[in-house]
Amino acid sequence: MEFVKAPTPKPLVPNSPVTPSVMTATMLNKFQFALPLQRQEKLWQIMGLNLSKQTMANWIQYAYRDYLKPLIGLMKKQLLRENILHADETPVQVLKEKGRKNKSKSYMWLYSTGQYAKHHIRVFEYQPSRAGACASKFLDGFHGYLHTDAYAGYSQVDDVIHCCCMAHARRKFVEALPENIEHPEETIPGRVIKEMGRLFKIEQDCQELSAEERQKQREKEAKPILLALFEYLEKEQGHVPQSSKLSKAINYCLSHRNELMNYLRDGNCSISNNLAERSIRPFTIGRKNWVFSGSPTGAEASAAAYSLIETCIANSVDTKEYLEYIFTNLSQEDSLKDDAVLEKYLPWNVNLPTEA
Repeated sequence: MEFVKAPTPKPLVPNSPVTPSVMTATMLNKFQFALPLQRQEKLWQIMGLNLSKQTMANWIQYAYRDYLKPLIGLMKKQLLRENILHADETPVQVLKEKGRKNKSKSYMWLYSTGQYAKHHIRVFEYQPSRAGACASKFLDGFHGYLHTDAYAGYSQVDDVIHCCCMAHARRKFVEALPENIEHPEETIPGRVIKEMGRLFKIEQDCQELSAEERQKQREKEAKPILLALFEYLEKEQGHVPQSSKLSKAINYCLSHRNELMNYLRDGNCSISNNLAERSIRPFTIGRKNWVFSGSPTGAEASAAAYSLIETCIANSVDTKEYLEYIFTNLSQEDSLKDDAVLEKYLPWNVNLPTEA
């Protein structure tokens, strides 16, 4: 009689008992549910397991290096092939950066596909600065429409059509609206807010149209409103105090007139950069709880985790099922250097088990 031993699956992390489900729980607790590792450590202690935050941090960094990094690299390639992108950035404190003090301000950048993309991709990138060169380097090879909040650093991104955020412009007029006024609609900011509201209503009404039909609808309905609005602002510009919030709001709109109108040029563009702001918000919520990243490598691992989790959410993919799936299967692949291998692990391509 011959005994045949079934092949033993490769461990997720060499010389470690961590399983795909435990790795998934650790990452989701921190990056989706904003539960810092030190709090997770206490939860494990309550359950009778002495699992340190440093051990969990090591797990995450290993998962980033061996599994997430190549997958995010493929996501970035596909992101840059799109014609419509959104971008945003937010501060983050990172310890142990070479040649920098621990209190130095670093940044987490977010790049996203557009509202009407076939596959919704979110890629976070840690950088030690807010320099426009960071965006320029990341977006090298992209030549479409770039939606931002008009931060000057994005002007360093060449060969793109810049689209500014109408919601950002509207916010400035909301801040300029006089308090406790009886008829706000009769004020300059009140009138501007009303006209911008009409623009957003047009967008709401044409969401289900094709890109070509949407572009025609904007040309017919939105363009006349925008032209009249800028004409009105030019007329009123010299009649408001130079240092006032209203003056700043008017100057902002007029100085970015072309960028605020560029969304009219393609039906797949958006009127605002709200998509990017919503996508980066989970990071800012988590930052309030865990405060800082312990190292640049930790910040890079965090960026990768947020990239996958937010991409799953954007594509209505169950984050728990997805992460367990990729950790179970990526760890068994002989090599993750081939895009054809990685392709089947992208959130929209996974073959997740059906619910019982």
